[in-house]
Amino acid sequence: MDFGSIFGNTASYLFSPTTIAYALAATGLAVHFGYTGLLNFGMAAFMAIGAYGYAISILTFGFPWWAALLVGLLGGAVFALVLGIPTLRLRADYLAIATIATAEVVRLLFVTELFKDWTNSAGGLSGYHQSFRDANPFPPGTYGFGPWTYNATDLWVRVVGLISLAVAVLVVWALMRSPWGRVLKGIREDEDAVRSLGKNVFAYKMQALVVGGVIGALGGVVFILPSAVIPGSYSTSLTFFLWTILLLGGAATVLGPTLGAVLFWVVFAFLGALLPAMANAGYLPMSGAQADVVRYIVIGVVLMLIVIFRPQGILGNKREMTFVK
Repeated sequence: MDFGSIFGNTASYLFSPTTIAYALAATGLAVHFGYTGLLNFGMAAFMAIGAYGYAISILTFGFPWWAALLVGLLGGAVFALVLGIPTLRLRADYLAIATIATAEVVRLLFVTELFKDWTNSAGGLSGYHQSFRDANPFPPGTYGFGPWTYNATDLWVRVVGLISLAVAVLVVWALMRSPWGRVLKGIREDEDAVRSLGKNVFAYKMQALVVGGVIGALGGVVFILPSAVIPGSYSTSLTFFLWTILLLGGAATVLGPTLGAVLFWVVFAFLGALLPAMANAGYLPMSGAQADVVRYIVIGVVLMLIVIFRPQGILGNKREMTFVK
């Protein structure tokens, strides 16, 4: 087995746009669930709306990349309002059902033939990169070393992604230290007590849904910067991956989603390279394709163990997670 290739491929995920995008979406989910107690299983829809809003703005309306980015974020905010008005008064389990169903509705709307002129249906979208690449401040060349060697375009994508993640983390950190953030934590623990103090619980929940949704939409934009918009990427598995990341790092923490995303994708990539190699070398009684599926089983088992033995995550503490019980 080529361990050099296995470890090199694994290390490349430390600064992968996919890792950064999932860290952003999980940070938005932390605002929803970790700090407000909203059991949102529809974050895939926010990412899809951000991605499609960005791509359609460029391809159909000719917007520059920065204006398309704003459209994607605005789309996330509007969707949060549309989703929140009928659902935020629901009990947690009903909210989970409603949000996961809504996410599937959004995905199916993007692949329907009705909007094919804008979304290209199941074919997805591509060819929207030129404006973003024209803004690249890095001259052509090779940057970095080892598994972190990038051309100018790859470096530009990662710099934009990392800046976006840093801004999102800083905003969440500042908000959760503010009186507004303390109200959210109170709602998470006991919304009836917060309501008795004269606070409009519904309004605060809506604001939290919008903030987290905008961050999730930003993750959707970063997710498609290096490649294309693929409708199949926004299935329910994306949402469950985000929940694994969130619970792994710590739901009620600022840096937990970022740590969770890095650990998740490093382990996922490592198993994706190691298990097929072991199967092809005869160490596992299965084919390489079958071994590749095993990593999904491992991730599922890890998620169950996290929920059972450390629901607060790596960076969390039990006092911050009492509302989960």
